[in-house]
Amino acid sequence: MNGVDKRFGWARFWNRARWWKALILAGAYLVLYNLASLSMLPFVSAVPDPNSAGYVFVVFVVPIFIGGAILMAFGASVGWLRDLFGPQPIRGRGWMWIAIGVVLVFNVLRFLTIDYAAAGLDYVLTWMLAGLLIGFAEEVLTRGYVVRIMRKAGHPEIAVALVSAAVFALLHATNLLTGQAIVPTLLQLVYTFFFGICMYLALRVTGTLVAPILLHASTDPSIFLQATYPTGGPLAAFAGLGNIAVIITGLILVFFVRGRVQDTWVGTST
Repeated sequence: MNGVDKRFGWARFWNRARWWKALILAGAYLVLYNLASLSMLPFVSAVPDPNSAGYVFVVFVVPIFIGGAILMAFGASVGWLRDLFGPQPIRGRGWMWIAIGVVLVFNVLRFLTIDYAAAGLDYVLTWMLAGLLIGFAEEVLTRGYVVRIMRKAGHPEIAVALVSAAVFALLHATNLLTGQAIVPTLLQLVYTFFFGICMYLALRVTGTLVAPILLHASTDPSIFLQATYPTGGPLAAFAGLGNIAVIITGLILVFFVRGRVQDTWVGTST
């Protein structure tokens, strides 16, 4: 055991990997994140326009910053930060680049079909900051900690991919609490699950958590900005098919996931 394990029962608990601990961690994060969101409610009345930079800052930036800080504090408390951003213990394969390509192409297309003049520079930049924080926090949790727990518990990579994607999707089920209707929420869960598969493949093929963080960071702003301030025309319409393309890509590619990480964190895959 490392030094952290010897000193703290807390660290010993988390370093004895079991799949259900991934659910406990995600649930605890959701509770703390939503408490952070609720703490910002008194400030929302000061920025009632949802299409304003102030609203995005209060509703998205501040709570997700707090959530990311909590995740980093947790990682430090159990001694996981070095592994978190270190090289991946299992190699990827060339076909996994397809997932990165599909997500990246549609992100670029959405960014190319945003009416920036109508949106305003402050709104765009605030959404970019929000996207970076969302990508960081959600990827650290799901492709970082959840993947680590699943691998340390000895599960094959297909289980790692499915559980990390499922946890990621379930994070978005809490949108029901904000008043989002059930049908859009169910559609969002389907999309986020297969987006999570694509982010897992990005993690595998690049060998670093930085890749899914940056891909994710460019996804949310491109979706929200293009949906709110589209330029119109055939290119914008095609860019709007990005979610469907991601679902199809993740659905197909997940069947090719193979491999298992050994206890020594050295593994091979096909």
